[in-house]
Amino acid sequence: MTDSQASARVRYVLVRTSHPGNIGSAARAIRTMGFDRLDLVTPHRYPDPEADALAAGAPGVLEAARVHDDLPSALSGCSLAFGLSARRRGVTLPELTPEQAAEQAWQAAREGREVALVFGNEQSGLANEELAHCHAMVRIPSVEDYSSLNLAQAVQVVAYEMRLASLQGAAPELPEPKDPPADLAQMEQFFTHLSQALHDIDFHKGRSPRTIELRLRKLFLRAEPDQRELRILHGILAEAQRVQRRAQGEG
Repeated sequence: MTDSQASARVRYVLVRTSHPGNIGSAARAIRTMGFDRLDLVTPHRYPDPEADALAAGAPGVLEAARVHDDLPSALSGCSLAFGLSARRRGVTLPELTPEQAAEQAWQAAREGREVALVFGNEQSGLANEELAHCHAMVRIPSVEDYSSLNLAQAVQVVAYEMRLASLQGAAPELPEPKDPPADLAQMEQFFTHLSQALHDIDFHKGRSPRTIELRLRKLFLRAEPDQRELRILHGILAEAQRVQRRAQGEG
């Protein structure tokens, strides 16, 4: 896979952006580093003349930008997602530097995988529920007493690291994987099935399912199953549900 093909597999996702100028500045930031895929999740104001003005020479990025109603829709087709966060929020995700994340993201893109770099709202960042859709959290190592980085600046930092990762030698072209990795939309379908199956077999015994389901989500995202493996897992859950229904019927 060529570098241009790999670049086309990297999307920058802005979630609940408050200021349209940041959308335009982010478009400019990624375009200067060789990327052009921008996805927006429920932006406060968009389209907007301010976004067009601050794109400054990267209007094609805005014209091709896709707007989504929720984060899972924006991540559809992706099998690897990194969430940018300025603060540790008690989310038990692996924590990477921008350089580490860029190396992993670029390698995945060269392997033919769709990759997402996810940025939150200017004031509140990514919520825990949004970070839960990501495989790891990325923190830009700013100073502790003033860690507030402008959204477009954060996008520029990460896009720059992605550019550096793409320039690290002439890596050989990699073949397409025989078994494509499950994308995040397929993983969400699996998590829904898993939650229902755990309920059906009364696994939680009246306890809150939140903690265990978050831990299982982390486990399976870390495992990165391919589509065939995910079908096997669905089959196991379906069989457990079938056996439970039969047992209830016999009772």
